[in-house]
Amino acid sequence: MSANKLSASRARQILAVAQKTRVLVVGDVMLDQFIWGGVSRISPEAPVPVVDFQRESFMPGGAANVARNLVHLKTPAELFGAIGRDEAAAKLLKLLSEQNIGCGGLVKSSTRHTSIKTRIVAHQQQVVRVDRETRGALDAKTNAALLAEIKKKISGADAVIVGDYGKGVVTQALLNEIKALCHARGVWLSLDPKPVHHLNLNGLSLITPNRKEAFELADLPDETKNANPFADKNLMLVAERLLKELNPALLLITLGELGMLLCQRGQKPFHIPTVAQEVFDVSGAGDTVIASFTLAIAAGASPVEAAILSNHAAGIVVGKVGTAVTTPTELAASFGK
Repeated sequence: MSANKLSASRARQILAVAQKTRVLVVGDVMLDQFIWGGVSRISPEAPVPVVDFQRESFMPGGAANVARNLVHLKTPAELFGAIGRDEAAAKLLKLLSEQNIGCGGLVKSSTRHTSIKTRIVAHQQQVVRVDRETRGALDAKTNAALLAEIKKKISGADAVIVGDYGKGVVTQALLNEIKALCHARGVWLSLDPKPVHHLNLNGLSLITPNRKEAFELADLPDETKNANPFADKNLMLVAERLLKELNPALLLITLGELGMLLCQRGQKPFHIPTVAQEVFDVSGAGDTVIASFTLAIAAGASPVEAAILSNHAAGIVVGKVGTAVTTPTELAASFGK
């Protein structure tokens, strides 16, 4: 077998070992609300579609969706973040409990609203999204309580994933503490960045920006798009600059329909073309990528194996409507016999 391939048997082996690992997820947790309906007319009041309500559903979102991806792939996950003392928090905690996601690390704050993203979907197409949330940084007391929970649980963890969605939980001070804790214990640390935050991301194990975020992090214009990533001059410059300036062990740039680019210092980037057959909804695809890549690394996969596995996982979830997940059986089957 080529070093740049992943067989079905090896994929199953990685997924089996991942079930014996333990991953902590830290970041901005949200409640995703979906309102499903159909459109048959335009409003007489304004040129907008009228959605006839059919049903609604709720799912864990943000960092909670990263944890959800892990547990659906049978990898034990514990979640750390901040929620309000409100109805949305109660609903989110119930969902997390039902899905066996450890949520003892969610700190309640009476000064925050639990983030809710409401997506109105008609005929499998998102019509509009409404966000209700607090975006300010955590107050000192909540931040200290959150850090105390992380310190309590990090012993025995195989990896930590930080999901920064720009809602105030992931501050430089918190990230520095997590970095120090992981470095001291040799724990793998993955981060999904939010460039608007301007955090110092130096010295992480894995950074997983999408194309837009990568260009923002590198402060370069996105002007050289090419179907062949290696012929995309500015993309190659971005990869080089981020590896040099941020010094991660691995950089994984997700490229939408062009797949993903795995970058390591001193090596030529490795391009993995997308395996998605049809794309219905990209909501949460980045969560799937960082979750599946990290669990693969925790299970002893090589970076290339982890990238191929996470690319297959992303290809499955974008073919589903809503913030979707995949299972070990479904993921292993995507590699054939």
